[in-house]
Amino acid sequence: MKIIMLGAPGAGKGTQAKQIADKFSIPHISTGDIFRANIKEGTELGKKAKGYMDAGELVPDELVCDLVVDRIQKEDCANGFILDGFPRTIPQAEALTEALNAIGQKMDYAIDIEVDDAQIVERMGGRRACLGCGATYHIINIPPKKEGICDRCGSEIILRDDDKPETVQNRLNVYHEQTQPLIDYYKNEGILSSVDGTQPMDKVFADIIGIVG
Repeated sequence: MKIIMLGAPGAGKGTQAKQIADKFSIPHISTGDIFRANIKEGTELGKKAKGYMDAGELVPDELVCDLVVDRIQKEDCANGFILDGFPRTIPQAEALTEALNAIGQKMDYAIDIEVDDAQIVERMGGRRACLGCGATYHIINIPPKKEGICDRCGSEIILRDDDKPETVQNRLNVYHEQTQPLIDYYKNEGILSSVDGTQPMDKVFADIIGIVG
């Protein structure tokens, strides 16, 4: 079972990917984790990636794809895996398809979690983070007992720059420009399914399970 999770930032794909990984005992793979692991282990691919990152440059598509393909050939991926945050662009998707073909594999599912922009801006704008211990809250869904104060350590909780409406909207604009074309790409590949991400999390999860069996 090889799954790609698609969806805008804040759509909840990371949360769902983790739950699917737990249910089916398959690895939840994000490019950030792969970068960190390779850099920590000092692999050749890790050294190359670190060179770009240290220079403040984006890691090229080809190298990202090499890192992902290297990761999915590890033993723990024998029964499948979930890719979260990769591919992000059409060239990455094409490189992944080509690399998988070369090792006699292909993706089984691309699952798009659909949430409209206004709801994502509202959802992320309600998030708060503790300056002390890093605990996270949501002013509507998971409010602290005392407004503006962390339940756990008593420090101030704040709206992070990443979650400010204008920042979120910029990230969504980049997503629509670069990543949304992947939906058509995987539709043409015949492996795309969409779920309504505005539903409660357990209903979204149940819908995904209904797709992947």
